[in-house]
Amino acid sequence: MEKMLLRLPCVHRLVSDCIWTPSHNTQRVSLLRKSCRIAQRFSTASGRCSSNEGQNSGAPPPGSELASRQSLLSRRRRQLSPLERISSLLPQEVLSTEVEQLREQIQQQQHDGDTNIHRKRFMQEQSEAETVPKQEDLETYEAADAAEVPNMPPHTEETTDSPPGACWLTFGELLIAEYRKNRRVEFRKMFQLQAGSRLQSSWGVILHEDIAGHPAGCFLKTSRGVSIFIRRASLEDYVLYMKRGPAIAYPKDAANMLMMMDVTEGDCVLESGSGSGAMSLFLSRAVGSKGSVVSLEVRKDHHKRAVLNYERWRKSWSLHRGEQWPDNVEFYNADLCTASPLLSGHAFNAIALDMIRPHLALPTVLPHLYPGAVCAVYLANITQVIDLLEGLRCCGLPVLCERVTEMPVRDWLVAPALQKDGQFHTRQAPPTEEDETHTEAEDSANDGSSPAFGSVPYIARPHPEQMSHTAFLVKLRKYTH
Repeated sequence: MEKMLLRLPCVHRLVSDCIWTPSHNTQRVSLLRKSCRIAQRFSTASGRCSSNEGQNSGAPPPGSELASRQSLLSRRRRQLSPLERISSLLPQEVLSTEVEQLREQIQQQQHDGDTNIHRKRFMQEQSEAETVPKQEDLETYEAADAAEVPNMPPHTEETTDSPPGACWLTFGELLIAEYRKNRRVEFRKMFQLQAGSRLQSSWGVILHEDIAGHPAGCFLKTSRGVSIFIRRASLEDYVLYMKRGPAIAYPKDAANMLMMMDVTEGDCVLESGSGSGAMSLFLSRAVGSKGSVVSLEVRKDHHKRAVLNYERWRKSWSLHRGEQWPDNVEFYNADLCTASPLLSGHAFNAIALDMIRPHLALPTVLPHLYPGAVCAVYLANITQVIDLLEGLRCCGLPVLCERVTEMPVRDWLVAPALQKDGQFHTRQAPPTEEDETHTEAEDSANDGSSPAFGSVPYIARPHPEQMSHTAFLVKLRKYTH
């Protein structure tokens, strides 16, 4: 680098003047400053190379205290000026007194800055050592709090909003995490609370240990400071977010089928097409501990998935309820068309069919259905409905087709109208000649308080995200001659 600078005419002349005319100090300093602008690109590259070599040569091991302090000092250390870079390359005896005084002044300022950084670092460590308790003291303090409140687990804050008998979130439960922004759900996830795990999202991370011990329906902040709503998963949430094999019977269709069949506690219901186990769970809750459900699935992988989903929900439900979910569903891996020996001796109050060709299985199951009872059929396409009705006509089965229906669900967005600055819009009456004063709603809006009741207009429109077609439901009722 020194040879490269000497090749420049301006620098070569500067060095010559510094050697042969030592009496002209002012001219040497001015020439030295002019040469800095010419050699700035070379000095910058040299400074970077030398700094990298210095860092790699004697760098302490990463993670040590010395490495962290050196990295802190290197980040706060300012860059050298071109005058300082070129003057450091010249011999000491050729520098003028003004340049030497300038270098000493800069070195003193740098030394004072390093001293202040060390002093601040030391005072920060002392304050942390005084305020942060030891691990043994922290564990003793938490254990003492847990002993004073026997019904409350550690890390739990007692809230006045929770009524007596509220159950806290415990490990093993199925929870729902939600984040809403601008009246829309940006993030929703079902997860099982487990020790050592964490909830990950694009808005940050929450440790599962920080969730356990809180009441259901609480807001917890992520590592990025975003509030996430945590609640227990309902049966509707579970069937929508559980792991699936085939498509499920959606809650809106399952509820309508339960109304069609008029299922009550203590009934015995036959289901064909277990699938992922959604309809089995709804039937299990409807019949209760006194009833029973017989569920058949022709595919082995779907049968296994339905059993796993059923057992997972029963385990999570019993954790916060304190009692067992009724074990009233019997799963079989069998074909309903050839399952006459399996159904012998059974009589059913209702039948739910979720099959591709249900008209082939009706001659097998109708003898086991009580007269006047209902068989609800879940079909995806209208062509399947036509095939079903044509099969009933040809076979002459004693059933009446009462209804063929589709259950559309239309969500709406209803919210108060907001301005661009986030304030509420207010209704304004048409101006009159007699009344020139502002209304109470306008005065309250100007004061920054909440507008009065009935003064805020609302927007109401269909939600942009709608559920499309899911299935056709056919209601068949058995009659006697």
